[in-house]
Amino acid sequence: MAAHRPEDPRPHYHGHRDRLRARFQEAGADALPDYELLELLLFRAIPRRDVKPLAKALIQRFGSFAEVLAAPVSRLSEVKGVSDAVALDLKIVEAALTRMARGALSKRPVLSSWSSVLDYCRMAMAFAEREQFRILFLDRKNALIADEVQQTGTVDHTPVYPREVMRRALELSASAIILVHNHPTWPFLITMDHAQAS
Repeated sequence: MAAHRPEDPRPHYHGHRDRLRARFQEAGADALPDYELLELLLFRAIPRRDVKPLAKALIQRFGSFAEVLAAPVSRLSEVKGVSDAVALDLKIVEAALTRMARGALSKRPVLSSWSSVLDYCRMAMAFAEREQFRILFLDRKNALIADEVQQTGTVDHTPVYPREVMRRALELSASAIILVHNHPTWPFLITMDHAQAS
């Protein structure tokens, strides 16, 4: 006769958390869909609740893991279950990833991967509530010299001054520039142009 096993007193989601952590450790982040990676972050912010429904709701609302992190606190707080503490934790992770991306871009040729430039700009600008005109200044090897927001406009336009763009490019001895412009009325739309500065 099998011995009676006492029931696990832990809530059902603890087993899920353990399995998800194990899968991350064994297979890495690429093995997890966006909502499960987001769950791993939410585990620490919300230790005593099943966070899978919240992670799925955030992905459904904003579109992807990166766009959840890039969303402003005011919009994150509109999602039921996102407290001030949760929103702050997500913004801290966003700040860390943005700094890491900036450092990574500055150490390799920017034009070797347009997707990495787009991902960086998307995280930095996709949910900006005002239009921004951002400039990536490149050297002769297409490595990033500087990333600067030259102008911040209103919800539907931002002024651009070509003379100021060229003046700054000359100050930095840039050989090329990438002009980046977001559209807050279309949160996921970012346009980019590449031009030679000399």
